[in-house]
Amino acid sequence: MNRVTEIFVTKDDLGKTVYRKRTTYTIDIEQDVVADSVEEAEQKFLDGGGIEYDEIKSSITQEFKGVETYSIDANYSDSEVAKPIATVGYDPDDEFAEEDGFVEAIAI
Repeated sequence: MNRVTEIFVTKDDLGKTVYRKRTTYTIDIEQDVVADSVEEAEQKFLDGGGIEYDEIKSSITQEFKGVETYSIDANYSDSEVAKPIATVGYDPDDEFAEEDGFVEAIAI
């Protein structure tokens, strides 16, 4: 027998129809990284950023009142070039920052 759904049915469901609906969501992910250049930043994003595709599973869906998830898919669509948003420097609001080694990301 070829299983067509994960939904649980009982004899009380005899004569009813199982429906499936596909809904497409757009997820925007913005990640930050510290690097010496745009090229280094881009490489760090490629090596350590993005989506953990193994985590795209039914735990991110709602399943109530008889609704069961059949499939989930995530596809790469587009990305921007890394752009600078801050520089790392000593906390400008702390006169002892350099002495104490307190640094922060300062907006550009």
